[in-house]
Amino acid sequence: MLWLAGIGLVLTSCFKQQERNCAAFKTGKFQVEFEVNGQKQITMLERNDSIQIETYQGKTDTATVRWVSDCEYIVKQKHPKNMAEKKAYAIKILNTSKNSYTFEFGEVDSDVKQTGTVTKIN
Repeated sequence: MLWLAGIGLVLTSCFKQQERNCAAFKTGKFQVEFEVNGQKQITMLERNDSIQIETYQGKTDTATVRWVSDCEYIVKQKHPKNMAEKKAYAIKILNTSKNSYTFEFGEVDSDVKQTGTVTKIN
């Protein structure tokens, strides 16, 4: 039975828990990469604790940011121009590294999720 406990210890030590230092990414300038219909998209954004200014495909928009927890937040357009822009998006940081994080996002109250990568540029 002692050997069984040793095998369990070896197996559990092989799995490193994903790092999640989300506080390091609440503010700053970022480059966001994600896919839409199989095409890589890049967005630049600057975020403080409650506002996010995003530039995507030559258009700049401002959104409110509401942190739900250390690693989850809701983004909503501040001045939506149509129904699609009125939708809020939930973002969940899945793991972090020194200057980037992987995230999952989708419309609030939707089970459809996508993933992307954010790199802090300052």
